[in-house]
Amino acid sequence: MIIQNIEAQAPFTTKDSSTIRSILDRSNAPVQNQSLAEARLPQGAATQRHFHKLSEEFYFIQEGAGEMTVGEETRTIGPGDAILIPAGAWHTIHATESLRFLCCCAPPYAHEDTFFNHI
Repeated sequence: MIIQNIEAQAPFTTKDSSTIRSILDRSNAPVQNQSLAEARLPQGAATQRHFHKLSEEFYFIQEGAGEMTVGEETRTIGPGDAILIPAGAWHTIHATESLRFLCCCAPPYAHEDTFFNHI
């Protein structure tokens, strides 16, 4: 059994400019097929528009409010909202209030799978 406490995880900045703390991923557990992290964005901040060629993502909003864009669609988001981001879909999240949300990636998040231009 592997148990990781979020408070023991050091935050880092992802390639899209969000600050995350890995909860379970390849860096701290024998993870094979997914990763789980907590992300935070201060009010007014946004991630850089990007996509992942391989990873499908779920975002689960825990605190705050913002706007989520997946492809050409933008929607208002808040606590309790779960967002599906298909592999290959351009996306960005903008915090209209400070945001805290969970990110689940399958396969696990990797800097090498984050793209800002068409490949």
